[in-house]
Amino acid sequence: MKNYQLFGLFVMLFLITNLEFSYAFETEQEPEPPKIPEPSPGPDPIKKQEPEPVPDPFPGESESEKIQRLTEENNKLKKQNTNLQDQITTLQNEKSRLNEEILELNDMIDNLKEITMEQIKVILDLLNQLKNVIFDKNYSPAIEL
Repeated sequence: MKNYQLFGLFVMLFLITNLEFSYAFETEQEPEPPKIPEPSPGPDPIKKQEPEPVPDPFPGESESEKIQRLTEENNKLKKQNTNLQDQITTLQNEKSRLNEEILELNDMIDNLKEITMEQIKVILDLLNQLKNVIFDKNYSPAIEL
């Protein structure tokens, strides 16, 4: 029995050392690069559809009727164009008038500012004179203007 145990122990040691050696051998190997996949075929191009022919917008009209209708539409568009040009002229005139009015109002504001500043100066002068009269008790018969 000792021989079997000794033999078993020897076999186990042998297997463990071989296992460690083979494991170490496997880890030292360089990995293989991944394989490049083969390209897949591209999709088929989308074909353009042939456009359907445009139907005649006014079937059954003769050439003279088409010309008459187009002439009427042209006259309507000319009239609309004239009306729009008149409106533009009217609006430009109104804009000009309003700009003039704005300039006049700005001038009035500037004049009122000047008047207000003059009034403030006069009030300050009067306050200084009142202060002199109250605190200095200087009653002079002449008032400085």
